[in-house]
Amino acid sequence: MSRILFTVVVTGSCLMPAARADKSAIETLQSIHGTTGSDSARESVTRIVSGGISNLIPLLNGFEEATPLGSNWLRSAFETIAAQESQEDRLLPADDLATFILDTTNAPAARRLAYEWLLKQDADVEQKLIPGLLEDPHPDFRRDAVALLIEQAEESDDAAGHQLYRKALKGAVHDDQVKTIAAALEAAGDPVDLQKHFGFLPDWKVIGPFDNKDMKGYAVAYPPESSIDLNTTYDGQLGKVSWEDISTDDGYGIVSIAEQIENYKGSLMYAMTTFRSATDRDVEFRLGTPNAWKLWVNGEMVFEREEYHRSTRMDQYRIPVSLVSGDNTILLKVCQNEQEESWAQDYQYQLRVSDSSGAAILPAGENNE
Repeated sequence: MSRILFTVVVTGSCLMPAARADKSAIETLQSIHGTTGSDSARESVTRIVSGGISNLIPLLNGFEEATPLGSNWLRSAFETIAAQESQEDRLLPADDLATFILDTTNAPAARRLAYEWLLKQDADVEQKLIPGLLEDPHPDFRRDAVALLIEQAEESDDAAGHQLYRKALKGAVHDDQVKTIAAALEAAGDPVDLQKHFGFLPDWKVIGPFDNKDMKGYAVAYPPESSIDLNTTYDGQLGKVSWEDISTDDGYGIVSIAEQIENYKGSLMYAMTTFRSATDRDVEFRLGTPNAWKLWVNGEMVFEREEYHRSTRMDQYRIPVSLVSGDNTILLKVCQNEQEESWAQDYQYQLRVSDSSGAAILPAGENNE
């Protein structure tokens, strides 16, 4: 199949006329829930596929308001049409698809689907589109753009390579790529502040231990859950407890209660910090911990999980949170049980603030690298 060159102009609308699309069939797919609509979904796919290439962009547009199952049906219809076009050695509408991909207001999954099929048609699409997507809201596009820069940096001399690594770091949100970049910059005498790059919160105040024998304390609302007074002393598991400072210099923001305070078995601790936001905005809190936990933001519990000693990793939990302009209070309840096995001794957490792509959101007044 021959390759096609195209010029991309983002206009906010697709070039292919929507009037030719089977709108009602696409709307049927968008709204599918469960298995009850399978027959109508299959009929709609047949109608859409029979309409051919004119339905490709409308199918992609349909992702925006589709149910999760509806998105699967839309994807299936799109791929069936695209595969048929490829088998007949016909080109997909490159300009239309490129315009759709570059419009970051479109549904992320639809943008990626369009890119993957356009790439099958023209391998040069990667070099045409990906370099401009370094700070894209879709993490996969960021990963592709960072990978290209890393490859270029590895093939460049020291000075040029250093600049390319620094550029790549601006878009890097995946841990493996950040480690590669950080190692190269460290070797060049330009260390990377990983805490800041990922947006980890290193400075906290903690109070405890409170009783969690027989794991009963998870459900108990100890005083910090109703109000936070940093000057108040409470009755704890082993006597009076008060708030104390704790911080971490770990690159990945791991706060280890067991190492920095004590691994009180059958206990729980509360950790509190504030995050100053420049505006009202939606963010993600990304948490990692092997312990049972509850999380409150500005007095409202946003998520909880009562599970002990599961494996832990960066970004283990992704919690959507709405911040208000100014200071936002974050309260975390971290619970330890009484197991004595070696693998049950971790008593720790890490928490960072990011956008949906995984790029750090820093407190107001702090600048990215």
